Amino acid sequence: MTEFTRRNMLAAAGALGGATLALPALATQAPASGLNAAAKAKGMRFGSCTSWAAPGADAGSFNNPAYAALLERDCGILVAENEMKWQALRPDAKTFNVERFADMLDFAEAKGMAMRGHTLLWHKTQYFPKWLNQHDFGATPAREAERILTQHIKTVCKLYGDRVTSFDVVNETVDEKTGKQRESSLSKAWGSADAMVDHAFHTARAHAPKAELVYNDYMSWEPGNERHRAGVLTLLEGFRKRGVPCDALGVQSHIGLTAGGTVGALVSKQEKPWRAFLDAVVAMGYRLVVTEFDVNDKALPTDTKIRDGIVANYAAAYLDILFSYPQLKDVLAWGMSDKYTWLNGFTPRADKTRQRATPYDDGFKSKALYTAIRQAFEAAPMRS
Repeated sequence: MTEFTRRNMLAAAGALGGATLALPALATQAPASGLNAAAKAKGMRFGSCTSWAAPGADAGSFNNPAYAALLERDCGILVAENEMKWQALRPDAKTFNVERFADMLDFAEAKGMAMRGHTLLWHKTQYFPKWLNQHDFGATPAREAERILTQHIKTVCKLYGDRVTSFDVVNETVDEKTGKQRESSLSKAWGSADAMVDHAFHTARAHAPKAELVYNDYMSWEPGNERHRAGVLTLLEGFRKRGVPCDALGVQSHIGLTAGGTVGALVSKQEKPWRAFLDAVVAMGYRLVVTEFDVNDKALPTDTKIRDGIVANYAAAYLDILFSYPQLKDVLAWGMSDKYTWLNGFTPRADKTRQRATPYDDGFKSKALYTAIRQAFEAAPMRS
């Protein structure tokens, strides 16, 4: 069987439309040592999101034995897909439903895995619970908004600050179209999105002093992300000027391809501005975390061999760039199997086939993307 290598496939990659590519055969059996073992050999760590479901349910959950087996083989760190978000934790103003996240954390610790916390503040009105968007902030709205946010972050961090190694304190506060901070029901009551976001980080530091504090966003390397990247840099620069305790940028890494051109041409066009962005981030003293990696193949041909090869090529080029930064140690996928990827519902393919966005197919067999990730770790510089 021909060995898959990142460089020779990138060189051989043809059109992203319907043209046939000459791709080598690819193994479908994952090595027993797994992706985290490959990462660990370079001082890095690999992991994935997972979700809560009833034991035995057909879901991307640690309670699904078949899926849990993937997590155990390949992961050294987990993150909750939804169970720490406000909508899951806070059904009303007085309640914290932590049981599902607690179950997940217990599983991770029992298997020797670390845990990330996602997220203490997802700054989009549509992802706040209904009660918060309808809340009467009263005669002193800024004070009431501060009380609500402080209570939420303090409660979660006091419960889990010693067990969760890294928190996405704020998620997606930069509007990708304007490059400016979003407004929400909470920030409008507060009177300043800057002040609200700063307060979130200071509160997290006070109550989870040992945890890594992360700003997480989906700015990417594809064309059209220029304003989003600039806005994130402005936010991070402001943090440094104001002494905000943010340790790292979470690079979500929901990457994807459009039809037409070649992988090589796309990478050649995208690498320079992407490196300039990453260079600016690390120059400010921030670490990097890949928090939600997957590859959207919506625009690619139906043929799975062609599709898998293109996805693997594209991912390999992307990971090579990121892995060249020693400030990056943790790399998490947004799911391990195509069967459960969020992309199937969020951005379905026109041909009705499943997106092949993750390391394993819907039968839990490893794909070219798995091999690309593993070889990216093997080629990465050693972390100190």
